Amino acid sequence: MKFIKSDKRISSEVITLAIPIIFSNLSRVIMGLTDMAMVSRLGAIALAATGMGSLLLWVIMSMGIGLRTAVQTVTSRRLGQKLFSECGHALHNGIILAIILAIPATLLGTYYSIEIAELFLEDSDVIPQCANYIHIGIYGVLFVLISFAFQGFYTGIEQTKIHMKVTIISNIINVYLNAGLIYGTEGVTAFFEKIGLPWIAVLWQWYDFPVMAVKGAALATVIASGWMIIQYSFYILNEKIKIYKPVRFQYSAKNIIQQIKLGFPIGAQEVISMIGFAIFYKIIGTIGTIELATSEVILNIAHASFMPAVGVGMAAATLVGKYLGEENPENAELAIWSALKWALLIMGSMGLLFIFGPQWVIPIFSDDPEIIRLGIPCLQIIGVLQFFDAIGLTLFFVLTGAGNTRFPAIINMTTCWFLFLPLSYYLSIYLKMGIIGAWLGFAAWIIPFAVIMALKVSTGSWKKIEV
Repeated sequence: MKFIKSDKRISSEVITLAIPIIFSNLSRVIMGLTDMAMVSRLGAIALAATGMGSLLLWVIMSMGIGLRTAVQTVTSRRLGQKLFSECGHALHNGIILAIILAIPATLLGTYYSIEIAELFLEDSDVIPQCANYIHIGIYGVLFVLISFAFQGFYTGIEQTKIHMKVTIISNIINVYLNAGLIYGTEGVTAFFEKIGLPWIAVLWQWYDFPVMAVKGAALATVIASGWMIIQYSFYILNEKIKIYKPVRFQYSAKNIIQQIKLGFPIGAQEVISMIGFAIFYKIIGTIGTIELATSEVILNIAHASFMPAVGVGMAAATLVGKYLGEENPENAELAIWSALKWALLIMGSMGLLFIFGPQWVIPIFSDDPEIIRLGIPCLQIIGVLQFFDAIGLTLFFVLTGAGNTRFPAIINMTTCWFLFLPLSYYLSIYLKMGIIGAWLGFAAWIIPFAVIMALKVSTGSWKKIEV
């Protein structure tokens, strides 16, 4: 792909679509960080259990990324082709697939939560708490998968503000319930008095919340996820949305198969890659529980930092799909350059903060001096990788928006399993570099992936894909 100067109109279009997604994604991350901050006050064991439990649940829920990709890719292409009713059709297919996927996943987590936790954890104190988190959290899988279908639909029709509103409100609900269910009514009062905000505790006095600790964090997330479905469904009644016929349910086996072909590679790679990350956690867990808790802090901070690239990438994917539907690949190419510019600007800024100021960032999420000491060099590694991650993530979404879901999925899985995991184990365990060696191995995933995505997009083959 030859260099093309940025177009101000398209650059503005990219960031206008991206900002609501970025805020939505950041609010989701803030929810996770709030979970972590609240649970961390219960000790390193509770923090490690919640971190691993949420990661293992995400292994299952990440199938929804494939659903979202399929719905968004089809919806944005049909938007460009002015086939509006087929946008709603794509949503219906996504919901059907979400239900099909959620039922066996929920049964698996319900009956085998202990066995799943034992596969990835060594500490006998952490395993039962992690299993409790999984056992409750698994009931949110259906809500999350259906939410992904809605996200793909609203993003594909360029209504990203709806996605933002739903996510922010559900996250507020989650944070509110977290405090009450983790600490209980009496505990939450003591918690807010300790941090100098006693008046906030009044919000939990209307009901006698039980002390549920790790279980409470899981239950709060399930309830908040259920709310998302209610609010997403409410917006399909909006006059601006009715043109896409989202209320009139349509079913087509041919179209569902098409969305499976688009979504399966992404869903599969998300699940397989997240299993890889769970194994990464297992590697760190063999080093020690404090190292596992530290990695939970670093991962959550890193998660927050790459959300802007996800938002920009999703916006670019919608515009690429729409412009290809309009048979205007030149504008699609301009959208890619604009997206790269914004992703590098935002993530690069955070990368510099992580490199030069990790000692200011980590204490926000944990006051444990050992976690802070171990986390500083790990966060600096993440800071350097921000620049590569901005490129890789953005171009990943660009290719999927154009309809090429197989290639980026294969490359992501390959770099994860054949570079990242072996090098992390070799550096951390064999060379005894500990947690720093484990996170250095992360570079073997991020850097090659970014380079390969850039080379693939530069060929221009994505312009000829039919959806």
